[in-house]
Amino acid sequence: MNPISGRALVVEDDHSWQQILSEILADMGLAVDVVGSYEEAVAALRAAPHRVAVVDLSLTSRDHHNQDGLRVLDAIRRQDPDCTPVLLTGFATVELAVSAITGHAAYTCLRKEAFRRSEFRELIRRAAAAPPAPATPATTPAGVPRRADSEAPAANSPPETKSQVLIVEDDAGWRGILAELLAESGHRPWPCSSYGEALGLLLRERFALAVVDLSLASPGSPGDNLDGYRVLESSRSTGIPTIVVSGIASTAEVEHVYAEYEIFAYFEKQAFDSAAFRDTVAEALALGQALTGELATLTPRELEVLRMTAQGLTNKEIAAALVITINTVKRHLKSIFGKLDVNTRAAAAAIASSRGVS
Repeated sequence: MNPISGRALVVEDDHSWQQILSEILADMGLAVDVVGSYEEAVAALRAAPHRVAVVDLSLTSRDHHNQDGLRVLDAIRRQDPDCTPVLLTGFATVELAVSAITGHAAYTCLRKEAFRRSEFRELIRRAAAAPPAPATPATTPAGVPRRADSEAPAANSPPETKSQVLIVEDDAGWRGILAELLAESGHRPWPCSSYGEALGLLLRERFALAVVDLSLASPGSPGDNLDGYRVLESSRSTGIPTIVVSGIASTAEVEHVYAEYEIFAYFEKQAFDSAAFRDTVAEALALGQALTGELATLTPRELEVLRMTAQGLTNKEIAAALVITINTVKRHLKSIFGKLDVNTRAAAAAIASSRGVS
């Protein structure tokens, strides 16, 4: 592969990790500055611009609670906003990893115990090509309205049986975050990193939910691969409720994905909220549970339309809530009527209410 030009900054207090990281980065063509403390990192940032930075969370071996790495991330955002930082640590919880990404503008968070040289090299290539992070991240995931605490379901209570959840995400840091969040909620995550892996799993296993990134890097098109859309086609055709977690955040694209692929929810990585994600997973799984007979033939989006119809919403209100057109709502209702063998909204609503879909 072509070498990467520019400088890289390694902020790490452990000598062995300094050697490992600087060797890999230098082999990739980068000039490497290695420092071991927050103060040295600030001085290095003032001395020269950097293309990427690899930052350890704890910058003192005597204190595992030390989080000076987060201060370094903030300093990078202030002093060298064109530098893309990666947090690499042995002490990150899921909540801290999410905070580093959404609150401190880290590109991703990697765990030392899961470190792989090949994945790290590919990650650095993508990080070096990434645009600068926004100065002030948003706080609400796209397409997922924030609820009052009194309305939020108790998503932290594990279900009685484990639901299998497919994760399709090429970034090792995000793959780990999503898998751990799902496991903590009592589900069984099946992580994979490509369309080929995902398709094979969809053919072999039964999943209650899919969590999909839209942009999946691959050797054939490492910068702009959008195989995640192909995964959405597969999950839609098999009737699996799907949540998108993606760095693609334009309003037009979010609306397109809702309308075209009938997804359940869309989270922007730049504004990822782990509590809202847990709640949404619980809602998506609850929607598909205990459905028998004709209701089991409905797609996840048809179930949503049926539920809102039972609540008395008009076609216009359903379209607005699901970010689809009124004609799409009508098409869903026609399909619902056919599958339920009814001719009116009232009859469909009655079936929904009797089965608890309301």
